[in-house]
Order: sequence, then C-alpha cells, then structure tokens
Amino acid sequence: MQPLRGQVAIVTGGARGLGRAYVLRLARLGAHVVVVDVDLNAAAEFNEPLSAPTVMAEAEAFDVEALGVQADVTDPDAVGAMLTQTLEHFGRVDILVNNAGGALRPVPNHSAVTEDLEHYRYIMDINLTGTILCCQAAARPMMAARRGRIVNVASQAGMWSGRDGGVMSYKVAKAGVIHYTRVLAAELGPYNVNVNCIAPGYILSSRAIAGGRDRGETRERLLAQIPLGRLGVPEDCAKVVEFLVTDLSDYVTGQCIPVCGGYVAW
Repeated sequence: MQPLRGQVAIVTGGARGLGRAYVLRLARLGAHVVVVDVDLNAAAEFNEPLSAPTVMAEAEAFDVEALGVQADVTDPDAVGAMLTQTLEHFGRVDILVNNAGGALRPVPNHSAVTEDLEHYRYIMDINLTGTILCCQAAARPMMAARRGRIVNVASQAGMWSGRDGGVMSYKVAKAGVIHYTRVLAAELGPYNVNVNCIAPGYILSSRAIAGGRDRGETRERLLAQIPLGRLGVPEDCAKVVEFLVTDLSDYVTGQCIPVCGGYVAW
C-alpha cells in the first residue's frame, strides 16, 4: 500500500542519517521526494552504506521520482530557489520534513553563561532559522492548495535542561523549533495544513555511531536511562514521520512527539 502515491515531499538534510531514513520511508509510501542537502554525497563522510550510488537512486527503486537539490537552508535565496525548482519539476508540494541541523562544530566552551556568540549564531541558524525559512517557503503553496503536512525535527535536548548549562545553543534552538511548530500550526490550521514536530532521543545515526554512541561507557550510561532498554535507530523516527504525514494523524497538529524510548518523561 502506498498512501502517499502522487504526493511530493521535501526532506532537508536528506542525504544521510535520519534525513535519508525519512526520504526512503516517504518513497516507500509512494511520494515523489526532493532530497535537499548542502552536500548530496554526505553519506560518504561517515561511511554510511547506500544501496545505490545516491540517496535519490535509492528512493527511485520504489517507483517514484527523486530530485536532488544542493542548498543551504540558512540562505533565504537558496531556500526560495529550492522551492521554485520543486514546483517547476513536480508542480506541487504536499509534505515538508525539516531535518537539516544538528549539534555541529562542537566547541570547548558551550555553557549558558560563556558560550561563544559566533557559535551560538551558527547553531541557531542551522537548526531554527533554517526551519523557519523552509516552513515559510513551503507554507505558501500549501495554503493555496488548502492542504499539506509539515514535520519539524527538534530533539529531546529541546525538551529538558539537562540539569546543567551545557550545549546551551543547541538546546535553545531545538526548543525554539518546538514552539515555532505550535505557533505555525495555529496559523496554518484554517488552511488544512497540519504542522507537527518530532524530538529524537539517542539515535544510532551514522554520525552518532562514528562519534562512539554505541560503544563502551557512553552506550552503557545511555542505556541505563532509557526505559525501553535500547538506543534508537533512524527507522524508529521514520515511522513516526509516517504517522504525521498520512491520514492516521488527520486530527493532530501543533504537537511534539518525543521518539526516545522513554528517555524524556514526565
């Protein structure tokens, strides 16, 4: 069954890791996909194995069209050009998954009191500003069509303080993504556009594996804090994206769903 047959989905940061999992899940569901990334060969950086030469070719194995667009989501002109290219090629956009971002370029000093301002601006731009720019661009054709689904990708880091001031800019940026989701959902609801958010926990993406998340003391420390007793895999998040872009979630908007095995709990 392909409930998204004929629809068009844009996935930012789609060339590796979680973004690639979203691309392939949407293609499996029948959607044509637009893979947006600053580097369309990003999987090679962390030796992430592909089943075809590119992520676009992997998606096309599901009998859909795939378009690759190299773009920096923090650049308004690049985002506008990406949307124009999508509309010129497919004539529509039904789904946007804002996945680009991350806790990139780690610096020794990232506390709430003393974090470097340049690094703070960089993290805010790639996580929050990029999400806002892509939402603004995609919202216009969705409003005109009076239908659409937007899924923003935050993080469990945006849902709690960590009980210290560390990694401040990333936590604040992802908290901003969550609240922007709520605000946008309120504005787009009358246009029949659902806007939701997921907050991945400790997921074994290729970058996380390369960084040692699944080894030694780090793995044991994290497992002890996860009620389900395992680290997540990208498909765990892709399944929740499927829920949010299909009719299973018709009456769900403005929500953030943690995908963390119970790590974030109240």
